[in-house]
Amino acid sequence: MARYIILAFVIIAVLNRFGVQTASIIALLGAAGLAIGLALQGAMSNLAAGVMLLVFRPYKVNDFIEAAGRFGKVTEVDMFTTILQTFDNQQVIIPNSQIWGAQIINHSHHPIRGVDMHFGVAYGEDTTAVRKVIDGVLAAHPHILKDPAPFVEVETLNNSSVDFLVRPFCKGEHYFDILYTVPELIKKALDENNIEIPFPHRKVILVNENKD
Repeated sequence: MARYIILAFVIIAVLNRFGVQTASIIALLGAAGLAIGLALQGAMSNLAAGVMLLVFRPYKVNDFIEAAGRFGKVTEVDMFTTILQTFDNQQVIIPNSQIWGAQIINHSHHPIRGVDMHFGVAYGEDTTAVRKVIDGVLAAHPHILKDPAPFVEVETLNNSSVDFLVRPFCKGEHYFDILYTVPELIKKALDENNIEIPFPHRKVILVNENKD
């Protein structure tokens, strides 16, 4: 591009030297440049965003990220697009301008991750006993770290349940294994210990107004 721009200026200068009126040529080139610039506006914004992503590197290949409303593993980052591979093996091609101008969540940045889960038990249950059951499930899981220790505490007193926040820690590669296996293990452990897990229900009271 630089070569052709320099050649155009040289040709215009030579023509002007020989007395040729170059004002119309310059105007034509200017209009053509404006049209090309407008046509390439989206591409240039993607290019600028790609440069920023490659310089600041908020993520890299093989990282799991959330960006532009999509989640997946980064398989390629180039000057114009970022390519993700989803869990169901779809290829998602995202223009870099959509990523750089929005929030980026990099799930692979830190080697140790906390996995947040919520469990509710009935008000009549002993919270100390509930915590003991949950701690036992977490301690037996091979991928849950002892240090930092899991966080198990009452978070909310809900309308019909006492809600626990459970946050075990694991290595990044085991995050989804913990997220999708531990809830079932805790559910089974609570059932085995006869700890009630409430569900939304409504009490209906019938009043007989017949005074006969």
